Amino acid sequence: MKNIFIAILLAGFCSLHAQNFKAYQFYDQKGKEIKIEKLVKELADYDVVFFGENHNNSINHWLQLKITETLYEKKNGQIILGAEMFERDNQSQLNQYLSGKFDAKTLKDSARLWNNFTTDYKPLVDFAKAKKLSFIATNIPRKYASQTAKEGLESLNNLTEKEKVYIAQLPIKVTLDTPGYPEMKTMMGDHADGTKVMNFISAQATKDATMAESIMKNLQTGKTFIHYNGNYHSKEFGGIYWYIKQKNPNLKMAVISVFESEDPKLKVPEKEYKPTNFNLIIPSDMTKTY
Repeated sequence: MKNIFIAILLAGFCSLHAQNFKAYQFYDQKGKEIKIEKLVKELADYDVVFFGENHNNSINHWLQLKITETLYEKKNGQIILGAEMFERDNQSQLNQYLSGKFDAKTLKDSARLWNNFTTDYKPLVDFAKAKKLSFIATNIPRKYASQTAKEGLESLNNLTEKEKVYIAQLPIKVTLDTPGYPEMKTMMGDHADGTKVMNFISAQATKDATMAESIMKNLQTGKTFIHYNGNYHSKEFGGIYWYIKQKNPNLKMAVISVFESEDPKLKVPEKEYKPTNFNLIIPSDMTKTY
């Protein structure tokens, strides 16, 4: 009886093991699987790489760190980091942490860090610190994006010149030709007030345009700028990517988009899948950081 019980346990374990669970899978734009080594080799040829993320996905953040480390080695240290999660007016505090003048507590107390900074973004910042890399706070201060959502894009004209330094140069072009923005309009419904809809989209545009400008201002010849942002800010070659293209169409840029899937084999999704240069498929039940 005991032997039968052990046999059942082993059979169950073998069956579980045979499923060969996958934590992630990358695909190129044509739907072909791509290994990390080849992915990094290709990324090294780009001026700008947008690494999209689902903000609370643990494997997404781990891959950002590991690919950044590998790209650093491939490029002999010739990379620049930047992120949506840091706002322009906190660049000084971030720089002081990178230089060792601030410890982690002082940074936390003096800058507007996201709640998941310690688990999800600090490893990237600490890598930049250890390797003496630039880490650019690219995003608009949230109060100005919030102001745009409430009062409209024109309200930014009333800011002081000192405040405008933290925003992309005005006027910021807002158009539904930007990939992703029509989807935002649809999400708000047909009965939503037209002005409120455009203010909401304009707030998104202030973020995208400011991040685009921040990246362009900090580009260096021969270096790859890798930017970490929510997937929506670069998916379908929209958002930040679109704004940079309007200013510099010859810049070589790549987008890594992320998709969650319930398929244990993590095949290319059949629905709602619009691939970019590289596409990360991750399990929908992957551990969340919040």
